[in-house]
Amino acid sequence: MKKRKFGLLISSVVASGAILAACGSDDDATKDTSNNDTTGDKGTEETASGDFSIAMVTDVGGVDDKSFNQSAWEGIQEWGADNGLSRGEGGFDYLQSQSDADYNTNLNNLIRRDFDLMFGVGYMMVDAMSEIAAENPNKMLAIIDGVVEADNVASLMFKEHEGAFLAGVAAAKMSESGKIGFVGGAEIPVIQRFHAGFVAGAQAVNPDIKIEVNYTGVFDDASKGKIAANAMYSAGADIVFHAAGATGNGVFSEAKERKQKNPEANIWVIGVDADQYEEGKVGEHNVTLTSMLKGVGTAVKDIADRAKAGDFPGGETITYGLAENGVGLADSRGAIPEDVLAEIEDYKAKIASGEIVVPEKPEK
Repeated sequence: MKKRKFGLLISSVVASGAILAACGSDDDATKDTSNNDTTGDKGTEETASGDFSIAMVTDVGGVDDKSFNQSAWEGIQEWGADNGLSRGEGGFDYLQSQSDADYNTNLNNLIRRDFDLMFGVGYMMVDAMSEIAAENPNKMLAIIDGVVEADNVASLMFKEHEGAFLAGVAAAKMSESGKIGFVGGAEIPVIQRFHAGFVAGAQAVNPDIKIEVNYTGVFDDASKGKIAANAMYSAGADIVFHAAGATGNGVFSEAKERKQKNPEANIWVIGVDADQYEEGKVGEHNVTLTSMLKGVGTAVKDIADRAKAGDFPGGETITYGLAENGVGLADSRGAIPEDVLAEIEDYKAKIASGEIVVPEKPEK
């Protein structure tokens, strides 16, 4: 499993804005398809249809964070349904982490349950995944949003900064106040890429635009997202982009409360990872301007397909960007006019071709 880095096409990510429907059921009969072989490299073995199991460990945001944990779980559920699996032993499953102390425990639990392929969701799981990989060299592992240097780990990365650049263009074009905001979770590289891309995109359209930034430090506290958004809207921002997992639910709550009080207010949220249009509904209005899509679920299914076929990319870092349709913007459902959409498409083409190189780190 030689290490290399390359892009991979995810053709359905941007075209499919809506969140995938959940598949699988706890009531389905569990199949006894566990593979007890721990002596060979499973990445080189062919497995019969239905004879391959997958599972994941969530980050602290939880499986229903309306963001990257949920996207990963929906991808696993869809893959399970496509392969005739049920939730449970020998099929597909997840374990939820309440804190970072749960990462090792949850990964070890899945190892003991003998799932063939196990995903860890989030950069915060890098250390735990590294440790588990070293202890279980014959197990296939994959991490989302982090890089683990191990031959039995596939590292799945995204060019969030490229998709966030388009979100910044949309925000700057649609802002009436000339003030916008960014709410991040923990100040880690993946969130910094969202931050850097958003600022670069907005400033490409309007160099004088004012951008408020608040890192809440957490991905699982909606109250902190609400407080951050309240401060930004109160200071005059009319569009806030969040990259904060479940903390971002508070951004939506604040925006919806303001829209409910004043339906004419130009109050918007840009969602993240999945299409968060449903989160923005408030009466007959919707505060979701668009969402920056990240093909987490599709990447999960791709790696599962490859692993089942005996082509597990252990030791490789696989990166998904605009050129591969791995990131992008969701359908704005009319919130963004055609002329602005055309301008966004122009920027998208320039980024994909390499004419525009988007920064990965925000300027200090």
